[in-house]
Amino acid sequence: MPRVTITIADRNPQPYRFQLDRMKVNMGRGSDNDIVIDDGSASVTHAVMERIDGGYQLRDLGSTNGIKLDGERRDIIPLRHGLTVKIGDVAFDFTLTEEEREALAREKPAQESPIVREDSVKSLPKPAGGPARPAPAPAARQVIYETQPSASASFFMTLFFLVLAAGAFWLGLSFRYSARHQGGSLMHDLQKSAAGLPVTPPGAKPAEAAPAADPAPAPAEPAK
Repeated sequence: MPRVTITIADRNPQPYRFQLDRMKVNMGRGSDNDIVIDDGSASVTHAVMERIDGGYQLRDLGSTNGIKLDGERRDIIPLRHGLTVKIGDVAFDFTLTEEEREALAREKPAQESPIVREDSVKSLPKPAGGPARPAPAPAARQVIYETQPSASASFFMTLFFLVLAAGAFWLGLSFRYSARHQGGSLMHDLQKSAAGLPVTPPGAKPAEAAPAADPAPAPAEPAK
């Protein structure tokens, strides 16, 4: 059975024993505790010893003077065989039998394997007589793709160039027309032609209107 020994200054040690199936052991100055510590440095409810996987731990319950290991105050102290801590100013000794230590060691969960960075694994030396370590995979090559314009962008670009070509063609045609007709405006003449009006090139005389025909003479009156 685990053994707890409470030693108050100028008093005889007070040993306590309990079974491993005990989950909590409350300690303090109050009479309702499992282990009563009759000392002014202990709070009414000072600390609790709790069962955990593989053993016990001592946890402070917000006491005034706390629990200490090697003179350093702590909130939780894991208990091991032969450990001595302080509850206030009172010595607290924790011991286990060899059979109890073996039983607690069997129920202690195995530690998980550590997580190792990949670059540190590659730098590990090759084990003697073991298989050759595979070469690291080549780094991925960066592929750069040329961006192609979308269909709508291609359509508007084509339309824009067609408009520019039509404007250039119309401008050249207007210049040639103006030079040929001595400053005449191609647009103006086209508008007149569309309206049914005659188109007269600059410098040309307008056509003269034909003279009106003489009216027919009136018939002579018969002689009386």
